[in-house]
This record gives sequence, structure tokens and C-alpha cells, in this order.
Amino acid sequence: MTNTEAFDAVQIISIKRDKGTLTPEQIDWTIDAYTRGVIAEEQMAALNMAILLNGMDRAEISRWTSAMIASGERMDFSSLTRPDGGRKATSDKHSTGGVGDKITLPLAPLVAVFGVAVPQLSGRGLGHTGGTLDKLEAIPGWRANLSSDEIMAQLQDVGAVICAAGSGLAPADKKLYALRDVTGTVEAIPLIASSIMSKKIAEGTGSLVLDVKVGSGAFMKDEARARELAETMVALGKDAGVHTVALMTDMSTPLGLTAGNAIEVEESVEVLAGGGPEDVVELTVRLAEEMLAGAGIHDADPAAALKDGRAMDVWNRMIEAQGGDPRAALPVAKESEVVYAPADGVLVELDALSVGVAAWRLGAGRARKEDQVQAGAGVRMHAKPGALVRAGEPLMTLLTDTPGKFERAKEALQDAVVIAPEGSRPAHQLIIDRIA
Repeated sequence: MTNTEAFDAVQIISIKRDKGTLTPEQIDWTIDAYTRGVIAEEQMAALNMAILLNGMDRAEISRWTSAMIASGERMDFSSLTRPDGGRKATSDKHSTGGVGDKITLPLAPLVAVFGVAVPQLSGRGLGHTGGTLDKLEAIPGWRANLSSDEIMAQLQDVGAVICAAGSGLAPADKKLYALRDVTGTVEAIPLIASSIMSKKIAEGTGSLVLDVKVGSGAFMKDEARARELAETMVALGKDAGVHTVALMTDMSTPLGLTAGNAIEVEESVEVLAGGGPEDVVELTVRLAEEMLAGAGIHDADPAAALKDGRAMDVWNRMIEAQGGDPRAALPVAKESEVVYAPADGVLVELDALSVGVAAWRLGAGRARKEDQVQAGAGVRMHAKPGALVRAGEPLMTLLTDTPGKFERAKEALQDAVVIAPEGSRPAHQLIIDRIA
């Protein structure tokens, strides 16, 4: 440590250890000094733990987020124009992740139908939650990595882009996230919220809709903590001048009837063709309405745009613009094994975490960032909660290229299913609350 530094790490750690409040200047220095390597990893780990245990107030979290944004570049979409020469509005969506959550795929082209630009910078899966880019990479030829110029050109021409975020956006977050992952501090709400929102605000979107999942298959299992996270992120968006709302949605059961990569693309295309599972359609339409409202459009009918083919047209153009062939056959797993219903009755629970872990073990996900995924692997579900099932009927089909993976996948599903007497009803509702 040189004496030219404005503060020192031990001083900052001590303030949060003793439940104090960091000043804006202390926060700015902390993020900058950590990014420069002045604050050591063990010192930032200690500070993260102090934040986990003692929290931060709204002003601290807002300044922490701003400092993370300032560590890198910001995207600017102000040059995008409408056909009449006016400025094109931008709207984005972020999901905290879950099982079978393919909503981004039909949602981005659906919102673009109405003249709103959708810059959907997405990530890859880790553990039991699937990654949007992994799904799309099942499409032959499709590429995730675009330059800033390519993103701008595609938003101007097509109106929607789903691609990898550049390394220049909030680089402090990448370093912090890796540290949190190995020090037991991932669950700190101020750090989760600032991690998500620093990247989303740096993307430069005019409005943002957050899909905060709650339930066994979600990052947040507890509704009270999910609500706290949603409220914190909405406040951060507002503090940064970004129109932000959050929907709290159920992730106790998987979304749709597929959990994997190619099979989720297949299901997304069904939704774009006017079909698909009811829950996927419902959430896609509801999020589209929120995104359009954030962009100032209140008279649109996204459900109609799914049914009449307009959203499918934008999807095809979006995939083609990124080198993909939207009409090409998707990869199919080499091996399959069926899981049968154990009894007669109503399926009242299909545990999202169990299905997600099974899909992961079959090869659809990765344990480490450098792992490869199998495009065709996953779990195809034949019934959702509320359905009447009979003993011996197919309940799920497991898919993989590696038959040795079936046993561990079936172990994950041992307690996944609850079947109750006829007349029973599942207790879950898809959309739990709206926070604005």
C-alpha cells in the first residue's frame, strides 16, 4: 500500500464489520482499488462477508453499483432510430434464472415486433440453471459473440439481439463475482443486486423488467428474500434513471415441458408458432406487456403477435443475422430413458431443482465455466402439476449422448414427484407479485 491512496482496506473493512456506513468516496475508492489490485483478495473477501452479515443501506448499494459501472464502458443506444426518424426506445429483461426458463428466446423477438429495440445480453448456464446462450448455440451456425457495431446494426435492422455481454461492461463485477463464489458470500443481497444491476445499467437500456424467481429451482428459495432482492434492484434502477419493474414468479416447478438446450429451443419455436405450454406463453406475454409499457407502448397486443406469425418472422431474422439457420434440424440426443408415474392420481408437485439437477447430470449443464454442454441432453416432461396421471404412464423422458449418466440423473428425480388423490389441486401460481 502506498501513502498516495485515499483510504486503506483495513479501515473500510472495519467500518462494515462494526455496522457502519461507507461514504460515497470510500465506496468509489474500494471498487477502483480492488479493480487495480491495491485491495488484496483476502481483504475484499473479508469486506464481502461483513456486507453479507451487516448489510448496506439504499444509498450505499446505489453508490456501490455506480462504482461498478464506472469500472468499465457503457453502451449507448441513443443513435437507434424509428422509421419516422424518431429515437427508438430500448427495453431489456433479466431473469434470476431457473429450470426450463427459455422465456428470453420468444420474448426478445415478440417485443421487437412493436418497434422497441431489445438488447438482450445474456450468459451461460452454471449448475442446474440453464443458460440462454447455451440453448441458442444448439442452432447450427448461430454465434453468441458480436462486436458493438454488429449489435447496433442488428438492433437497427432486426430490432432484437441475444448475445454475449462484452468483457468491457462492469469488469469489477466479474472479479467480485468470482470471489463471492468461493467465499460463501454469493447470498448477500446488496452484492447480488449490484452485480445484476451494474451490468444491466451499463448496457444502456431505457427500461428494464426483472423476472425474480422464487422456489426450489431458483437462486432465491424464500419468498421474503426474493421480495427483498426485487425491491432492492427496482430501487437501483430508479436511482440510475432506468424505468424498472420486477415480477416475482414461481420456480418451484419447471417452466414449460422441457429442460435442456435444443429441446428448449424447440419449445420456444412452438410458442412463436402460436402454440407451446400455457405457462411459457403466459409469462412471455406478461413480460412483453411490461417491457412495452416501460418503452411507452400501452396499446399493443403481444398475444396476437405470437398467434399471427409476426414474432416468428422477427425470430427468423434474428437467428439468421447471427449466422444461424432457423429452419435447420436441431441436435437430438443419442440415448433416451423413460421415467414412469409411480401411482394413479393428480400430479401436484414436480420439483424444479430435482429436474434441473437431472438435466445437468445428463449433460445439459456444466459444473465449471470451462465445461462443454451436450446440445441434445435434458429432460422432456410429459405432465405438469394439475395433470391426471396413471401408474406406468410416461412421466418424463431423459435424454443424453452418454448412457452412463442415466443412473445419477434418476437419483436426482427420486423425490421430485408428488401424486395426490384425484380432485387435488397444485398450490402454485405462476406470477406471485409485481414490484415497481
